[in-house]
Amino acid sequence: MHSRLHERYVKETVPALMKRFGYKNRMAVPRLVRITLNIGLGEASQNIKLLDVAAQELGQITGQKAVITRAKKSIANFKIRKGMPIGTMVTLRGERMYEFLDRLSSVVLPRVRDFRGLPANAFDGRGNYTIGLRDQLVFPEIDYTRVDRVKGLNVCFTTTAGTDEEGRELLRLLGLPLRG
Repeated sequence: MHSRLHERYVKETVPALMKRFGYKNRMAVPRLVRITLNIGLGEASQNIKLLDVAAQELGQITGQKAVITRAKKSIANFKIRKGMPIGTMVTLRGERMYEFLDRLSSVVLPRVRDFRGLPANAFDGRGNYTIGLRDQLVFPEIDYTRVDRVKGLNVCFTTTAGTDEEGRELLRLLGLPLRG
């Protein structure tokens, strides 16, 4: 049983991309590999409880348990030692990824204040796209009466596209509201 968006990818997006970029083979068409959400909390070095709340909220948003990320190396200016817990992340693949993208583009983004589309220039040069959301309250899964503080989160879309142009077209056809 495929999600609505996955069906759309197979039936509409793949043929459209093959026509636009002239791929001979369906397997050459760019596809979404994973969506990674992460909340970086530098303040967690002083107060570990913040991290548990953030992980729980990410779990509510994605329907998948969040992993706690640790510092790769010590940075004296930020009072961080190697191995300290400093954030939390979730990697979505397969159907969960498509379900999340569907919810993101149809429910979450329209709830963002003064939303006029996502910037079309946030690609990394290899067809991957990253956006930052200022607060977690735009997700309907989060009960805003129980939120003690606003946390921003990063959402990174990893694709098999070789260029930004292909990645941009892929995400636009999958329903992400990109500007321009």
